Amino acid sequence: MIHSVGAFLSLYVFWLLLSGFFTPFLMIAGAGCAAAVVLYTRRMHVLDPEGQPLQLLWPAALYWCWLLVEILKSGWTVVRIIVDPKLPISPTLVRFKPSQKTPVGLVTHANSITLTPGTITVEAEPHQFLVHAITRDGAAGAVDSDMDRRVLRALEGHRK
Repeated sequence: MIHSVGAFLSLYVFWLLLSGFFTPFLMIAGAGCAAAVVLYTRRMHVLDPEGQPLQLLWPAALYWCWLLVEILKSGWTVVRIIVDPKLPISPTLVRFKPSQKTPVGLVTHANSITLTPGTITVEAEPHQFLVHAITRDGAAGAVDSDMDRRVLRALEGHRK
């Protein structure tokens, strides 16, 4: 039951933050929607203690802040490549084994690579990622990367 209350409060606060309007009708509608989602997830047996790993909240928040900085740095690098008259690109595909074991860790790692300008995860399997990068340096940075270690630490609680 405590997980249901936590899920309801999380969804309701999220609703309020996204809405930005605090009229009585919208606040009641938000509470109703949050309650409906919690009831449906309980009925489908989706809401469980593992679904809300609160101990990972702080590490995950730190990871997302780090990822935002990496996205900005990579974006700047891509802009410099585009503006350079020589257009110094060297498209490269690289395969590597991610360290993550859970589906959430694997998906987060693959999506983090894709969110970072200049790289895209072409194929994501549990034991292998295929990543395309616009430069060889970008491809080399994907293998055994800081991102891999940070996702592992933030979402799976391991140190590498």
